[in-house]
Amino acid sequence: MEPGIVVEFIDRQKINCAVVLEADRQKLRLLAENNREIKMSEGRLLHASNRSLDLSGGRDRLVAGLKETVRLREALSEKVDIQELWEVLNAEQNWIPLHTITELCFPDGADGDHESAVIRAFFKNRLYFKFNQEGFYPYSAEQLVQLRAQAAEALRKHRLIEKGGEWLKRILEGSLPDCDRMELSSDEKEFIKILTSYYLYEKESAYADLGKAITAKAGIGDIENLFQAFVKLGVWNSDENLDLYRYGIHTDFPEAVMTLTASLLKSSFPARSPARRDLGDLRMITIDGQSTLDFDDALSIEDHGDHYFLGVHIADVGHFVETDCAVDREAVMRGSSIYMPDRKIPMLPPELAEGHCSLKAGELRPGISTVIRLSRNADIESYEVFPSLIRVTDQLTYYDVNMIAEENRDISILFQIARKFRQRRLADGAVHISLPEVNVWIDETGELIVNKTNRESPARLLVSEIMIMANWLMAEFLAERKLPAVYRSQPDPRERLFNENGGTLFQNWMQRKFLSRFILSPEPERHSGLGLSAYVTATSPIRKYFDLVTQRQIRSVYGLNPAYTTTDIEKTIQALEQPMSAVIRIQNRRKRYWLLKYLEKRIGQKEEAIVLARRKGFYLALMTDYMIECALPNTTGLNLKPEDVIQVTIQHVDARKDMLSVYMG
Repeated sequence: MEPGIVVEFIDRQKINCAVVLEADRQKLRLLAENNREIKMSEGRLLHASNRSLDLSGGRDRLVAGLKETVRLREALSEKVDIQELWEVLNAEQNWIPLHTITELCFPDGADGDHESAVIRAFFKNRLYFKFNQEGFYPYSAEQLVQLRAQAAEALRKHRLIEKGGEWLKRILEGSLPDCDRMELSSDEKEFIKILTSYYLYEKESAYADLGKAITAKAGIGDIENLFQAFVKLGVWNSDENLDLYRYGIHTDFPEAVMTLTASLLKSSFPARSPARRDLGDLRMITIDGQSTLDFDDALSIEDHGDHYFLGVHIADVGHFVETDCAVDREAVMRGSSIYMPDRKIPMLPPELAEGHCSLKAGELRPGISTVIRLSRNADIESYEVFPSLIRVTDQLTYYDVNMIAEENRDISILFQIARKFRQRRLADGAVHISLPEVNVWIDETGELIVNKTNRESPARLLVSEIMIMANWLMAEFLAERKLPAVYRSQPDPRERLFNENGGTLFQNWMQRKFLSRFILSPEPERHSGLGLSAYVTATSPIRKYFDLVTQRQIRSVYGLNPAYTTTDIEKTIQALEQPMSAVIRIQNRRKRYWLLKYLEKRIGQKEEAIVLARRKGFYLALMTDYMIECALPNTTGLNLKPEDVIQVTIQHVDARKDMLSVYMG
């Protein structure tokens, strides 16, 4: 290529004009229109024309000549109608050389400037043709429809990024007034949809690229700033439970579910039924927390002199909720009720859970009863499981029961039976972990309350052990009949830190880390942790879907509904794996969030802690008043060992960021 020739190349998505200063076999030395010298291979050139410039005129004149050439070519490019060319040429569906296109555009004569004008026009409008150095290829009509849609979408996204970035910036700067969601424009609602999705799911969001671009346009470096923007807008509150969005938790019930619920509430059940044993005259009590409204289990005790009859009576939810009805399908999706300090999300509509299904005092209800005959020494002699009609007499709280545990004969008998059953389980190898329970809740005034409950109180021990007994016997009932169910089993712990008489707080806390994972299976196997030959859960069918499934399998024995097959049980276990994992995670994380919110107001306070383990650069400790682990930096050469009781000072807490830091002393 001769020096002086005017050439063009693409750099940074722009056509640049240059003149060849020097040429050799490897590279061309060029002077570009921006007065910059560059080297490049001839293969990178987009176009070389027959126009040349006199190199002897000096650098300034060369640059001026290049700029004049660009102005001429840009003016010529405005005369090129790409759409009209496509309408003439799209039937060809062949590559068309540059000179042919140029002659069509400029029939009165064309040179290198006209060729460049054509290239520039096609470079600006790439909708109708694809092109390279060989020529131009018209897109088909079908392709053009797709490309137009893509171009429109690209333009829409560009607009979203520009407007969204400016809008977000103004929010964070405080130049937009606070408003509620009803006042938002359609654009603002779209910005919020994009940005909330990006904040919640980041790279996994369907709007990840848009969200990232909008935040970058707004000059946001920390994605956490988005949360504050949403709070300002009233989209979220400052304590928003983001896990509900991340796990797709339904907080309301679909219309089909509520329609069926309304129909069920109008239905009634026979006061007398040959399929049910009438226990309506038997004195029954419920024992629950003060705020409980969905009562699903009740107890009875009869003293017959040389033996007792202990009754565990469970609300027959299966009587109202048939398999695969709209309410049932929604319950499968939920898996369980979710209990959090600031709210409860029920598995069943409250109208059912707290109405027809709830064992409310004085109301006749269908039930599934397990009645156990025990000797005066509380040894189990026999048992029955059967459909029943039940009516609760008294509804007691744990506090009520603890107050009357010594003076009330029935409560005293129940407590002795529970203690004897626990002793039997421990003798059979059960691992009983005894830890205080930290309760966190928001009271009716909005105050955050934190306290510890003794799980070994008479009321809690009584309910816990008798429910374990009932679940075990219902498992035996189904296993004896070779019926599949959602059986729970657990291999032996990897290590035992204490014997059946119990251990220290440290040992109980650490023992949890050595327990084997429980297993769900259609076949019964030993549950090592409970020290029982078989186990199901069936005492909370209002709150847990697995319990409802077990209850239905018991009902099938009496012809009240079809039995589940092994395949049905396996599918149920699989279907609930993800929902139950989400429920557990949401409950644990939300409780921790509110506990940290409580500790935010205790920065600078000293707290007792137990050293759990030494790690690289820090100690792991347990703050005993809150049963929460924390990292204690080993910055002063501390020499602590596990089980040491120490005092730590709360240094920093941020519930939203899940941060807790302490220091020694």
